[in-house]
Amino acid sequence: LIFDGSSVLIDSDGTVLEKLAFCSEEVRIVEIPSPGCDRSKYECPTPFPEDMTGHVHRALVTGIRDFFSKGRIKKAIVGLSGGIDSAVVVALAAEALGPENTLALLMPSVYSSGHSVSDSVKMASALGVPYNTVSIEEARQVVEMTLQPFFEGREPDVTEENIQSRLRAVMLMAFANKFGYMLLNTSNKSEAATGYGTLYGDMAGGLSVIGDVYKTEVYRLAREINSNSEIIPTAIISKPPSAELKPGQLDTDSLPPYSILDPILFRYIDLEWSADRIIEEGNDPALVEKIIRLVRTSEFKRKQTPPILRVSSKAFGSGRRMPIIARYR
Repeated sequence: LIFDGSSVLIDSDGTVLEKLAFCSEEVRIVEIPSPGCDRSKYECPTPFPEDMTGHVHRALVTGIRDFFSKGRIKKAIVGLSGGIDSAVVVALAAEALGPENTLALLMPSVYSSGHSVSDSVKMASALGVPYNTVSIEEARQVVEMTLQPFFEGREPDVTEENIQSRLRAVMLMAFANKFGYMLLNTSNKSEAATGYGTLYGDMAGGLSVIGDVYKTEVYRLAREINSNSEIIPTAIISKPPSAELKPGQLDTDSLPPYSILDPILFRYIDLEWSADRIIEEGNDPALVEKIIRLVRTSEFKRKQTPPILRVSSKAFGSGRRMPIIARYR
């Protein structure tokens, strides 16, 4: 839970007289107006903006900084894949802790595109974040060869994809243990909601930075981070999202486009709408049922994820408690 400030003083008729700073410490002495006095001299504080992206940005930086400072942890490690999620997390970590205290690990395999590596190098270099490139390709081949006698006659599937994700977690945790880093998780809320993540793989970490930020919001957050100068390369923001665990893979192979998925997830999770109400808005009934089924059947995964920085009313964990397994629809 992020201590975000913004304490308010409200008078008897509901007028907000004072509002303290957002995500920073402040003490202010306020003279409370007496009943019937002229309130025109009191300026009504600026309300929160309709677009809260800037506030979410500041809140996440505050959350990272507090987690590390209060836990007496100094250094963070992040797997930088060339995708937008890890890029945003690296940028936030560097802002919160300093680039010198943020290590990026690039872990390509045979399925990683060349531009994913070059984009990651470009970002780390521009940001001043130290980075190491540790290929998982040799380890992937060894593991698959070890398993081959037992998997013989079966076609490659998600099993081989998850091996890659888990090998990356092994590398990240090895660096974390050896050099005293805390691993930051880079999964977003859309992925966490639908179970689009690998247990003991890309779901590993000590703190989930954007686990309460939907994918479409991650893009807005990236543009907010770039508002003064280009920190996240444009190529990372514009490329189609992909886990790059098999040739030509895209997120849309498994999920609807995020522009369709996220509004349905928001209504079901944050607003607690029923499937019928979501369908009445004009959404495809089969798609709504599929998405809700993914959310329900992924609850056991979310119980095993790192603690999430909460920036909404329905963050997974403290903000939304559900049975791990239930058949209620």
